Amino acid sequence: MSVCDTSCVEVCPVDCIYAPMDLDELHRIQEESGIPPGEAVPELDGIQLHIHPDECIDCAACEPECPVDAIRADGASHPDYDVTKYLEINARFFDEGDEAYNLSGKR
Repeated sequence: MSVCDTSCVEVCPVDCIYAPMDLDELHRIQEESGIPPGEAVPELDGIQLHIHPDECIDCAACEPECPVDAIRADGASHPDYDVTKYLEINARFFDEGDEAYNLSGKR
């Protein structure tokens, strides 16, 4: 299940973090679920935020903001899952022109 906590978006100095839906809609779903921030929301299952690799300046400001420790430096592993799958999903979001990205579904 997805958490989609957007605190990383708020601290990004170059606005390189995108969502596959409007952030206001994402926040509405989270609030209406009644689930505390930082916990998985069933309605958002399969949704993740995406970091544009060409826009990111590798400042790491977003890393400590992520409540599920999902943001990793290039090449860094994760103790609980294989990051390769998520790197591929992230790349496809931008490379294949995900409709949400093309329509500036960022904010």
